[in-house]
Amino acid sequence: MERQFTLEYWIDEGWYVGKLKEVPGVFSQGETLEELEENIKEAYQLMIAEENFLPSKEVFKKELEIQV
Repeated sequence: MERQFTLEYWIDEGWYVGKLKEVPGVFSQGETLEELEENIKEAYQLMIAEENFLPSKEVFKKELEIQV
């Protein structure tokens, strides 16, 4: 199965650095745009594999107020 994601990227000191917009926490870099694309795919696949090995737990949510 394939899914479509948005790669947001920028150039930082000669490196292509990017993240998947729809998946927080998936970042990578590469010397070329093509290398970044391959690295970001690998980072996503590693994250999915890790999640599949985590025990199933109930997730709680709570509103948190922070003064800015």
